[in-house]
Order: sequence, then structure tokens, then C-alpha cells
Amino acid sequence: MKKHMLKVVAVAAAATMVVSACGGNDSGGEGDGGGSGGGEVTLGFTWWGNDDRASRYEEAIALFEEEHPDITIQPTWVDWEGYWTQRATEAAGRSLPDVMQFDLSYLAEYSQNGHLLDLAPYIGEQIDLSGFEEALVSSGELNGEQIGIPTSTNTLALFINPNIVEEAGVEPLPEDYTWQDYNAWIRAITEAGLTAESGQPVYGSGDYTGVFWLFLQWLVQNGTEPFTDEGGLNFTQDDVVEFLSLTADLRESNLLFPTERATQLDPLGGFTALEAASEYSWDNFLAGYVADSGVENLEMRPMPVGPEGARSMFWKPSMLLSVGANSEHPEEAATFINFLLTNPEVGKIFGTSKGVPADQAQREAMELEEGSIDARVVAYEEAVTEHVTEPAPTPVKGFGAIEAEWLRLAEELNYGNITMEQFADQWFTEAEMAMQ
Repeated sequence: MKKHMLKVVAVAAAATMVVSACGGNDSGGEGDGGGSGGGEVTLGFTWWGNDDRASRYEEAIALFEEEHPDITIQPTWVDWEGYWTQRATEAAGRSLPDVMQFDLSYLAEYSQNGHLLDLAPYIGEQIDLSGFEEALVSSGELNGEQIGIPTSTNTLALFINPNIVEEAGVEPLPEDYTWQDYNAWIRAITEAGLTAESGQPVYGSGDYTGVFWLFLQWLVQNGTEPFTDEGGLNFTQDDVVEFLSLTADLRESNLLFPTERATQLDPLGGFTALEAASEYSWDNFLAGYVADSGVENLEMRPMPVGPEGARSMFWKPSMLLSVGANSEHPEEAATFINFLLTNPEVGKIFGTSKGVPADQAQREAMELEEGSIDARVVAYEEAVTEHVTEPAPTPVKGFGAIEAEWLRLAEELNYGNITMEQFADQWFTEAEMAMQ
């Protein structure tokens, strides 16, 4: 299904570019690049997201500039796909922004090509990570360099619209449901024959096998570490086919939310358009799902149990902050990152919209009103802590490209243009090229 998970961020709202800022080469005064000259400095800062995230960042930037009058932040933002297209162009010209919102999927690629600054020398100086868990900080470390610092955490969740489930007359999923239980539940919802206000039929879910991170979760549940220490693939084409086979019957019976309808709805998806009862995503998507769907009582459930009876979930940095290696103002960039990561007021501004804050002071500063979105996300993460028993898979070089290729092939599979075996063969070919 086209509308899923990480891609949702890319299309969650109308893609808008604010004032364009070429990274690290803009100086508003006499600063000497290292920050020791005492002059005014302008930092380029960019992120992906939607209008809601932009308004939160703008509020945080205003606070920072008030406290640091000699540093001006020049912001830009765009949707997910446009974001990485722009970063690739800038990286080729060694003109990345000073500070960037970064994703774990692209960290290895940009690190190995020397595009990101090692932040280790600034930790304990401009950057205070005393309120962070060490294991989380290490997720931004590659090849002995701290090239990104997590802003927050999240984990996978099954989002369910209980209103649709009740209308369909289908029993809720059992607490320790399996992938097979979920498939049967999807079938029951779809076969209930509901019609949405749009006049379209209502489905139990889209094809979750089209989400690469769910494949990684499934591998971990089955005892397979997805990637080798050397940055290679640690699974086979047979593993890919086996995972795709989970929904083969539903796919062949046309019981999954149609890909062509997902294209029509873009930037919404079947779940937020109230044409699907459920969707897997990251838990911090709750705010966006509620806003887009208008349904306040959406529920979150943990992952299915695997063959050994364990969910084997993992925490994933929802996003990181990094500095372009070409930045002329690394100390000021580190100061700005520290403010975004640790200032309690920033914690209040963002809440759980980017995930649960990584810094303890920001977590404590959140105003968790009973029943609020933030309180529900925090409560979910507390509830699944016992099921988070595995480390997050460390993405390999080219991860963003192979994730996108998985999604593209999933669309072809759902259109009936390729078989599962062809999917696996084509994906492995593209993966080998991307990882080189």
C-alpha cells in the first residue's frame, strides 16, 4: 500500500518550501566560522514535515534567537521525498545546511561519504547529553564518529479505528495476536461490506508487507539480524518471499485496500480517509492520524507475537539532528542542536509529535493532560517497554534507496504486474547496487 509509515511524513500536508537556505556558507556578520570572532552568524536549518511541525519549529527558533541574539536561524522545510532530493544535490556540491533533521535510514550513506560532522568534540561542551540514555545516543554513532544525535524515540504500533470495528461487528484482536490472527481480522472487516462516507468500500487494512520496516521487524522476530556488521544483507530472497506470502491470500482475493485508491487519496491514506480500519506505523504518528482522520479515539496495539511467542520490538530514533561537514559555524550549530534537544520549553512545544523526547528534562517538561495525544503516546511506550527486547536494526549504506525500492515493487505486486519471486529478485539486484 502506497500510504504507509515513514512515507506518511512526506505527504502529511501540502509540501511547502520556506525561504531557501544554502547550508553552512551564510554569514550575517563578522563571525569567523568557528564562532570565536564574536560576530553575528546565520545558520541554515532544514527539516521534513508538515505545517504543524513547521509551526512548532518556528516557535522553538524564536525562543533560541531570543536567547542567542548573535545567531540567526534561516529555516527551510519540505516533504519527505523532496527533502532527500535536495540533500543529495547539496551533498554533491558540499553545500549541506549547517543543521539538518536526519533519519536513521540515510545516516550510513552520508557518513561514509564524509558529509556529516563528527559531533563528539562538542559533547560535554556545547552539547549536554547527561539526560540521554547511552544506548540511544549510540544509535547516531557510526565508524567511531557521533554524526547524529536522536531527538526522540518511537516504536511500531498497530493503529486501529474502533468505530469501524464496532460498525463491522467484528471482535477486537486478541491480546497476544499473531500475524495470522491479524490477517483473519482484516478479512473479517473487509467482508463486513461497510461503505465509507466517500461511498468507497471499507477494508481491514492495506498490504502491510509493502513496508520495509515491518519486514525488518518480522526478521528480528524470527531470530535474524537483518544486516551484517560489514553493512551487508543477512537474509535471503526466500525470506523476502516468505514475508510477502503472509498477505498473498488477501492480496489475491482483493481484500486489501487498493493501491490505485491510495494513489487517488494522496496525501491522505485509506486509514485517515476512514476507508481502512487499521494501519501499522510509528507511535508518534498518533497526532497526525487524529488530525487527518478527525477520529479522537484511535487505538494503538503492539506488534503481533512471533513464532517464539515474543513480540521482539525495538526502539528507533524517530529522527536525529546532524551538522553538515561543510558548516563554517560548527560551534554555533552545536549550540543550536543542544537547545533543540534539551531546552524544556522546546519539549513542551513539540510534545510527542516527533516521538517521546530523548532528553529527560524535556520529557518531564511535557504537559501530559489525561487523555491527550502526548499522554497516550507516552502511555503506549510505557506499556510496551517489556516487549522492547531487541536493538533497532542499524541501516546500511543506501538504506533510503532500498526502502523506496521495496515500496515501489510492493505497488507493482499489488497491481499484479510482478510475482513475489520477481519482487525478491528485482529488489536484491537494486539493493546490491544501492549498497555499493
